[in-house]
Amino acid sequence: MIPLRDSTPSLSFPLVTILIIIANIYVFYLQITSGLIGMEEMIYHKGFIPVNFLNNPLSALTYMFLHGNFAHILSNMWILWLLGDNVEDRMGKTRFIIFYLLCGIIAALTHYYINPTSPVPVVGASGAIAGVMGAYFIMFPRAGILTFVPPFFLLVFPAWLYLGIWILTQLWCGAGSLMLGTCNSIAFWAHIGGFVSGAILHPFFVRQERPYYY
Repeated sequence: MIPLRDSTPSLSFPLVTILIIIANIYVFYLQITSGLIGMEEMIYHKGFIPVNFLNNPLSALTYMFLHGNFAHILSNMWILWLLGDNVEDRMGKTRFIIFYLLCGIIAALTHYYINPTSPVPVVGASGAIAGVMGAYFIMFPRAGILTFVPPFFLLVFPAWLYLGIWILTQLWCGAGSLMLGTCNSIAFWAHIGGFVSGAILHPFFVRQERPYYY
C-alpha cells in the first residue's frame, strides 16, 4: 500500500521537514558520488553497528542520514513529507527537530538492545520517521490517508487503520526475526522503538496553543 496524501491541513510552512529531506538527499548524493568503496566506508563509519556502538556512540545520530539505495531514501522521504508537516506544525520547528532526532536515537538504541552483538550496519531515517508516524497515529487518528493499493485501487484509510496496520506488520516481522530468524534484512525493532517513542513522547513537544485535528 502506497500512501499518496493525507487530509490534515498544515497551518505553517514545514521548514524543518524540508530541511531534513534536503539533508538526507545531500548525504545520499555524497554516498553515490563517492564510488562503491567510498559508499561502503561511509556506511561502516557512520552507520549504526550495534557491536561497535560503545566505541562510536555518535553513530546513533549519523546513521539516520544515510540510505542504502534510491528506493530506500525515496520511500522514507515521501512518508516524512506526507506526515511530517502536520507534526511539525503542532510542535513548532525547534521542538520538532529535537523530537525527530530523539526518536531516531531511541530507535537505534532499541535495535541495539535486541541485537547487541550484530556486526551489520543499520542505515536510514525510518526509525526517526517511525517516531513521526507514532505521533501522527495518536494526534490525527481520524485523518484520511489516500492510498494506492496495487494493482489499481485508490482507497482512503483513516490514519489509525493505515498506521495501525503498518506497526502490526513491524511487530509481526520483529517477532519473526527473534523467534524464527526471518525478516533479518530490515531493522524492524528500530521501527518499533521509533514508533512507540513517538507515540509516548509527542505530548511533551506539542505546543499548547496549537490544537490537534482529530
